[in-house]
Amino acid sequence: MCGIVGYIGKRQAAPIILDGLSKLEYRGYDSAGIAIFDGEKINVSKAVGRLRVLQEVTHGGETMPGLAGIGHTRWATHGEPSNVNAHPHTNTAGTIALVHNGIIENYIALKNRLISKGYEFKSDTDTEVVPQLIDYYYKGDPLEAISKALHRIEGAYSFGIIFKDHPGEIYAARKSSPLIAGISEEGAFIASDVPALLKYTRNIYYIGEEEIVRLAENEIHFYDSDCEELTKEPVEIKWDQDAAEKGGFDHFMIKEIYEEPRTVRDTLMPRLKNDEIFIEELGMDDEEIRAVGKIHIVACGSAYHAGVTGRYVFEGMARVPVDVDIASEFRYRNPILDETDLVIVISQSGETADTLAALRESRQRGCKVLAIVNVVGSSIAREADRVMYTWAGPEISVATTKAYSAQLIALYLLALKFASAKGTIDSTELHSYIEDLKRLPDQIELLLARQKSIQRFANRYVGAKDVFFIGRGIDYAISMEGSLKLKEISYIHSEAYAAGELKHGTISLIEEGTLVAAVATQKDLYSKTVSNIVEVKSRGAFVLAVTNEYNTDIEKVADYVIYLPETASWFTNSLAIIPLQLFGYYVSVGKGYDVDHPRNLAKSVTVE
Repeated sequence: MCGIVGYIGKRQAAPIILDGLSKLEYRGYDSAGIAIFDGEKINVSKAVGRLRVLQEVTHGGETMPGLAGIGHTRWATHGEPSNVNAHPHTNTAGTIALVHNGIIENYIALKNRLISKGYEFKSDTDTEVVPQLIDYYYKGDPLEAISKALHRIEGAYSFGIIFKDHPGEIYAARKSSPLIAGISEEGAFIASDVPALLKYTRNIYYIGEEEIVRLAENEIHFYDSDCEELTKEPVEIKWDQDAAEKGGFDHFMIKEIYEEPRTVRDTLMPRLKNDEIFIEELGMDDEEIRAVGKIHIVACGSAYHAGVTGRYVFEGMARVPVDVDIASEFRYRNPILDETDLVIVISQSGETADTLAALRESRQRGCKVLAIVNVVGSSIAREADRVMYTWAGPEISVATTKAYSAQLIALYLLALKFASAKGTIDSTELHSYIEDLKRLPDQIELLLARQKSIQRFANRYVGAKDVFFIGRGIDYAISMEGSLKLKEISYIHSEAYAAGELKHGTISLIEEGTLVAAVATQKDLYSKTVSNIVEVKSRGAFVLAVTNEYNTDIEKVADYVIYLPETASWFTNSLAIIPLQLFGYYVSVGKGYDVDHPRNLAKSVTVE
């Protein structure tokens, strides 16, 4: 990840590619690079940090002449941000250069096979195996070599590729990672997103799943994975530049909500092999897992809420005791830690100051620390004993959505791994849970398709002064995050309560017209939550219920119901949070607020 631009035409390629990459900076990245064919060889230039560093190194592209090239801004997934890990990557001879968005799930197996064939590798990335694999199959026909390589690759990808032997062409391919192509009088282009091309053309070709593209100066040809040519019509883009950066969405937050199905897939699928869970980053075999006496989950904000869910799942599935701490309180309560304990710290940015301090405290006391983070090379990633990356990609909106969903998936996988190792679930149960996890992306897409009804409901509560979220068990954890989403972007006072606590004081705050969002997805607790709904209804509350699709009897007591597709009770948070994120978003939009940049908040909290 994260941005791709390619160009071939009449003009110098490097300045055009750098300009296109600048239009994709909103996506977030940690390094950048370009590869340009100068008529004799492919020249590569890379730089860590902002794109301007690469622009300075190449003098705006002037030091890299050539009419064809590819460029990339990288969000690290495999290997820390560095020159050697930055894209483009080449084959050993430097005659094939490639840029890549996505994740190659079977890169280790491919890499080992290529090493046995005499290939040498320089980087820590999954990407480098691809130009080497294409080189292995290359016999003079780029299309044939790419096709054969794609049949061996597992995972998500969008590629831009140039060959020294074919200076008048650029190749591209994609699967589960966006890529577009365009053509104008100035030449032909590829890009990972529309903003990079708007300056040059508004007629865009959307590259389909497992398709290969061959671009020349004045033409574009499309092929399926078996090299059969396809016919494709362009789409005219009518967005302005600002809208294009958001993919046509009004805000980054809603764009990132719609990216959650892909985020869940990207975090989940590389860790599933033949219906078994493989978490190489954990670095623990079954015997070491069984030796863990206790788990401490430490995080802040939404990551803390993910951790609360994790506690229920770990304890329920694996029967291992779990403490969940707000990171800012962890050190100051002088926690009792044992060398057999495992500390799991969670942070989207990997720079959260309180979480980093908790990590250091845990290591000083002899505990192993596993970090769940989204940013490769971040402080927490560097200092933890082990790192499990969520691979959510850059998240621009301050209010987290897709990163939170990715953290949930990471925790589910860890809990299942522990439960399997400890023997608290058998292989049949494990495979059933894995099937439920694999269905989550499609189920999230189904919920997103119902956004208009949630928007209409949200419009009724733009003027609300107080909103209460209630639930029991995992539903309480869901309520905490739903409440936070609403308050941080709409500035409406909102609180989450364990539903059983209502009668211990909170119910005195319920009056005529107060909105109460009741989450009721846990079968064993459903009837008790319904009783709580009746309690608040009798005090005049208007009740929004979020429940499973078979609980239609809830319509007798709730005023508005959002139904969720069926999944294992442990995983309902991943579905229930979607409508609650949408609700918070549409209330904020209705109030006319800056959704992506709520007041007084920062994306990464780097002070205590």
